[in-house]
Amino acid sequence: MQDIQFPITFEFNISTLANDFTAKDCKGNTIAYVRQKMFKLKEDISVYNNDTKSELNYKIKADKWLDFSTAYSFYDKKGKEFGKVVRKGWKSMWNAHYEIIDQHQKQQYVINEKNVWIKVLDSLVGEIPILSFFTGYLFNPTYLVKNTKGETIIELTKLKSLLGKNFKVSKIGGLDNDDDDRVMLALMMFVLLERRRG
Repeated sequence: MQDIQFPITFEFNISTLANDFTAKDCKGNTIAYVRQKMFKLKEDISVYNNDTKSELNYKIKADKWLDFSTAYSFYDKKGKEFGKVVRKGWKSMWNAHYEIIDQHQKQQYVINEKNVWIKVLDSLVGEIPILSFFTGYLFNPTYLVKNTKGETIIELTKLKSLLGKNFKVSKIGGLDNDDDDRVMLALMMFVLLERRRG
Protein backbone atom coordinates (compact mmCIF):
# COMPACT_ATOMS: atom_id res chain seq x y z
CA MET A 1 0.00 0.00 0.00
CA GLN A 2 2.86 2.38 -0.71
CA ASP A 3 2.17 5.75 -2.39
CA ILE A 4 -1.43 5.84 -1.22
CA GLN A 5 -3.65 8.39 -2.99
CA PHE A 6 -5.77 10.05 -0.30
CA PRO A 7 -8.58 10.30 0.65
CA ILE A 8 -9.28 6.62 1.20
CA THR A 9 -12.75 5.20 1.80
CA PHE A 10 -13.57 2.08 3.82
CA GLU A 11 -16.89 0.50 2.86
CA PHE A 12 -18.18 -2.41 4.95
CA ASN A 13 -20.01 -5.24 3.22
CA ILE A 14 -23.29 -5.64 5.11
CA SER A 15 -24.44 -8.51 2.87
CA THR A 16 -21.87 -10.99 4.24
CA LEU A 17 -21.60 -12.78 7.58
CA ALA A 18 -17.93 -11.87 7.88
CA ASN A 19 -16.69 -8.57 9.27
CA ASP A 20 -15.13 -7.29 6.05
CA PHE A 21 -14.66 -4.11 4.04
CA THR A 22 -13.05 -2.73 0.89
CA ALA A 23 -10.58 0.18 0.92
CA LYS A 24 -10.50 2.43 -2.16
CA ASP A 25 -8.30 5.39 -3.05
CA CYS A 26 -9.41 8.81 -4.33
CA LYS A 27 -9.73 7.46 -7.89
CA GLY A 28 -11.95 4.55 -6.86
CA ASN A 29 -9.19 1.95 -7.20
CA THR A 30 -9.30 -0.88 -4.66
CA ILE A 31 -6.15 -0.83 -2.53
CA ALA A 32 -7.19 -3.55 -0.07
CA TYR A 33 -9.90 -5.99 0.92
CA VAL A 34 -9.93 -6.60 4.68
CA ARG A 35 -11.53 -9.71 6.15
CA GLN A 36 -11.82 -10.76 9.78
CA LYS A 37 -12.08 -14.48 10.44
CA MET A 38 -15.29 -15.24 12.30
CA PHE A 39 -15.58 -17.34 15.46
CA LYS A 40 -11.96 -16.89 16.51
CA LEU A 41 -11.06 -16.29 20.16
CA LYS A 42 -8.27 -13.96 19.07
CA GLU A 43 -8.60 -11.53 16.18
CA ASP A 44 -7.13 -12.82 12.92
CA ILE A 45 -7.36 -10.36 10.03
CA SER A 46 -6.34 -10.93 6.42
CA VAL A 47 -5.60 -7.99 4.10
CA TYR A 48 -5.80 -8.89 0.40
CA ASN A 49 -4.98 -6.89 -2.73
CA ASN A 50 -8.70 -6.85 -3.71
CA ASP A 51 -12.02 -8.61 -3.11
CA THR A 52 -11.07 -11.56 -5.33
CA LYS A 53 -8.59 -12.46 -2.56
CA SER A 54 -6.03 -13.44 -5.19
CA GLU A 55 -3.08 -12.12 -3.19
CA LEU A 56 -2.64 -11.97 0.59
CA ASN A 57 -0.55 -8.88 1.40
CA TYR A 58 -0.73 -8.63 5.19
CA LYS A 59 -1.96 -10.36 8.34
CA ILE A 60 -3.00 -8.69 11.58
CA LYS A 61 -3.05 -10.87 14.69
CA ALA A 62 -3.85 -10.22 18.34
CA ASP A 63 -0.71 -11.24 20.16
CA LYS A 64 -1.08 -10.51 23.87
CA TRP A 65 -3.14 -9.10 26.65
CA LEU A 66 -1.35 -6.91 29.17
CA ASP A 67 -2.83 -4.41 31.68
CA PHE A 68 -6.15 -4.44 29.78
CA SER A 69 -4.30 -3.61 26.57
CA THR A 70 -4.38 -5.76 23.46
CA ALA A 71 -1.68 -5.55 20.82
CA TYR A 72 -2.43 -6.31 17.17
CA SER A 73 0.74 -7.10 15.24
CA PHE A 74 1.24 -6.50 11.52
CA TYR A 75 2.91 -9.14 9.33
CA ASP A 76 3.99 -8.83 5.70
CA LYS A 77 3.73 -11.51 2.99
CA LYS A 78 6.83 -13.25 4.31
CA GLY A 79 5.48 -13.41 7.86
CA LYS A 80 7.81 -10.68 9.16
CA GLU A 81 6.38 -8.43 11.89
CA PHE A 82 6.82 -4.72 11.13
CA GLY A 83 4.75 -2.96 13.76
CA LYS A 84 1.56 -3.07 15.79
CA VAL A 85 -1.34 -1.07 17.11
CA VAL A 86 -2.08 -1.26 20.84
CA ARG A 87 -5.45 -0.51 22.37
CA LYS A 88 -4.96 1.07 25.78
CA GLY A 89 -7.63 -0.58 27.92
CA TRP A 90 -8.66 1.85 30.66
CA LYS A 91 -8.20 4.87 28.43
CA SER A 92 -10.41 3.22 25.81
CA MET A 93 -13.50 2.72 27.99
CA TRP A 94 -15.15 5.96 26.78
CA ASN A 95 -12.44 7.57 24.72
CA ALA A 96 -10.74 5.47 22.05
CA HIS A 97 -6.98 5.54 22.64
CA TYR A 98 -4.64 3.48 20.49
CA GLU A 99 -0.89 3.67 19.95
CA ILE A 100 0.88 2.79 16.70
CA ILE A 101 4.22 1.10 17.41
CA ASP A 102 7.02 0.66 14.86
CA GLN A 103 9.20 -2.40 14.18
CA HIS A 104 11.64 -1.23 16.89
CA GLN A 105 8.86 -1.25 19.54
CA LYS A 106 8.76 2.57 19.69
CA GLN A 107 5.54 4.57 19.70
CA GLN A 108 5.15 6.61 16.51
CA TYR A 109 1.54 7.79 16.54
CA VAL A 110 -1.62 7.83 18.67
CA ILE A 111 -5.26 7.55 17.58
CA ASN A 112 -7.90 9.46 19.59
CA GLU A 113 -11.40 10.85 19.14
CA LYS A 114 -11.65 14.45 18.04
CA ASN A 115 -14.78 14.90 20.19
CA VAL A 116 -15.42 12.20 22.79
CA TRP A 117 -19.06 13.28 23.37
CA ILE A 118 -20.10 12.36 19.82
CA LYS A 119 -18.74 8.87 20.42
CA VAL A 120 -20.56 8.59 23.77
CA LEU A 121 -23.89 9.68 22.23
CA ASP A 122 -23.34 7.36 19.26
CA SER A 123 -22.79 4.42 21.63
CA LEU A 124 -25.75 5.25 23.90
CA VAL A 125 -28.30 5.76 21.11
CA GLY A 126 -26.92 2.66 19.40
CA GLU A 127 -28.26 0.58 22.32
CA ILE A 128 -31.87 1.70 21.74
CA PRO A 129 -33.86 -0.70 19.52
CA ILE A 130 -34.88 0.72 16.14
CA LEU A 131 -32.95 3.97 16.74
CA SER A 132 -29.71 1.99 16.53
CA PHE A 133 -30.30 1.62 12.76
CA PHE A 134 -30.13 5.40 12.34
CA THR A 135 -27.05 6.28 14.40
CA GLY A 136 -25.05 6.19 11.17
CA TYR A 137 -27.01 9.25 10.06
CA LEU A 138 -27.12 11.02 13.43
CA PHE A 139 -23.61 10.73 14.84
CA ASN A 140 -20.39 10.68 12.88
CA PRO A 141 -17.31 10.55 15.10
CA THR A 142 -13.96 11.78 13.79
CA TYR A 143 -10.69 10.23 14.93
CA LEU A 144 -7.25 11.83 14.69
CA VAL A 145 -3.87 10.19 14.15
CA LYS A 146 -1.18 12.35 15.76
CA ASN A 147 2.59 12.06 15.75
CA THR A 148 4.79 12.29 18.86
CA LYS A 149 4.81 16.10 18.54
CA GLY A 150 1.00 16.20 18.80
CA GLU A 151 0.57 17.18 15.14
CA THR A 152 -2.44 15.71 13.31
CA ILE A 153 -1.33 13.54 10.38
CA ILE A 154 -4.49 11.64 9.44
CA GLU A 155 -8.21 12.17 10.05
CA LEU A 156 -10.65 9.24 10.01
CA THR A 157 -14.35 10.16 9.77
CA LYS A 158 -17.40 7.93 10.04
CA LEU A 159 -19.60 9.01 7.12
CA LYS A 160 -23.39 9.31 7.16
CA SER A 161 -24.62 5.88 6.09
CA LEU A 162 -27.09 3.21 7.10
CA LEU A 163 -25.58 0.88 9.72
CA GLY A 164 -22.41 3.01 9.88
CA LYS A 165 -20.73 1.18 7.05
CA ASN A 166 -18.63 3.96 5.44
CA PHE A 167 -15.48 5.71 6.66
CA LYS A 168 -13.15 8.26 5.06
CA VAL A 169 -9.41 8.58 5.71
CA SER A 170 -7.92 12.01 4.89
CA LYS A 171 -4.27 13.00 5.02
CA ILE A 172 -3.77 16.24 6.96
CA GLY A 173 0.00 16.37 7.57
CA GLY A 174 3.26 14.78 6.48
CA LEU A 175 3.62 11.02 6.69
CA ASP A 176 6.87 9.13 6.04
CA ASN A 177 6.58 6.69 3.13
CA ASP A 178 7.69 3.73 5.22
CA ASP A 179 4.89 4.51 7.71
CA ASP A 180 2.06 4.33 5.13
CA ASP A 181 1.43 0.61 5.58
CA ARG A 182 1.71 0.68 9.35
CA VAL A 183 -0.69 3.62 9.78
CA MET A 184 -3.19 2.25 7.24
CA LEU A 185 -3.20 -1.22 8.85
CA ALA A 186 -3.62 0.40 12.29
CA LEU A 187 -6.66 2.32 11.01
CA MET A 188 -8.10 -0.83 9.43
CA MET A 189 -7.83 -2.71 12.73
CA PHE A 190 -9.12 0.34 14.61
CA VAL A 191 -12.23 0.54 12.41
CA LEU A 192 -12.97 -3.17 12.87
CA LEU A 193 -12.78 -2.77 16.65
CA GLU A 194 -14.46 0.62 17.09
CA ARG A 195 -17.31 -0.09 14.66
CA ARG A 196 -18.41 -2.90 16.99
CA ARG A 197 -18.40 -0.49 19.92
CA GLY A 198 -20.60 2.06 18.17
